[in-house]
Amino acid sequence: MDYGLSGKRALVLGGSRGLGAACAALLAAEGVEVLAASRSGSASGAGITGVALDLADEAAVSDMAARLADAPVDILINNCGGPKAGPARGQSPQAWRAAFDAMATPVFRLTDAALPGMEAAGWGRIVTIGSSGIEVPIPALALSNGVRGAMAGWSKTLAAEVAARGITVNMVLPGRIATDRLAELDGIKAEKSGQSVEEVQAASRATIPAGRYGRPEEFAAAVAFLCSVQAGYITGSMIRVDGGMIRSL
Repeated sequence: MDYGLSGKRALVLGGSRGLGAACAALLAAEGVEVLAASRSGSASGAGITGVALDLADEAAVSDMAARLADAPVDILINNCGGPKAGPARGQSPQAWRAAFDAMATPVFRLTDAALPGMEAAGWGRIVTIGSSGIEVPIPALALSNGVRGAMAGWSKTLAAEVAARGITVNMVLPGRIATDRLAELDGIKAEKSGQSVEEVQAASRATIPAGRYGRPEEFAAAVAFLCSVQAGYITGSMIRVDGGMIRSL
């Protein structure tokens, strides 16, 4: 299927590895000119240009916002790393502020910077990568659950504000996708439980109806579709890519 994206421009946050890199690669394969932003600024693949951006650096985010004003993009993939693991109880105000400022605030700001260009073109796609923890909170990931929940409320609200301008705003919620981040979390759980990583992974796979972890390219396929011309009537939605792990309707 031709997604109608050839010649479009995209900014993919966290585009150097994991889910962001998979999204950047698939969009580039569809003919999109991709800016892959990451702290390292590294990128690989035809049609992909790496750009250094630390979302926790307010000055760097301001520079990128100015860049979007001068060189608008048609597609924005909001992808940010998660904060450290920990319980809800006992988190300091500083920890909550740091998590929000590292994840939500830069996404909100860069989206605001991208919107005028999309409005001028009468077309735009904003996809924010969330977490299954938005629907079913993940134990010991309180900071992530809380901040990503706030981002879900923002995304739904924004979708209604810009829908009439040809701009869609959606979220995609990964379940257990085989990335470095998931490997890190499995390692932490293994250390705390006294199990091997292999035992933790086997137990995790047993909770997934598909019986396996997802592949990053499978997740990217859902993101790419939401960016397509064909998905122009899908907005304000959250789509799970989780192998059936989340059992709620």
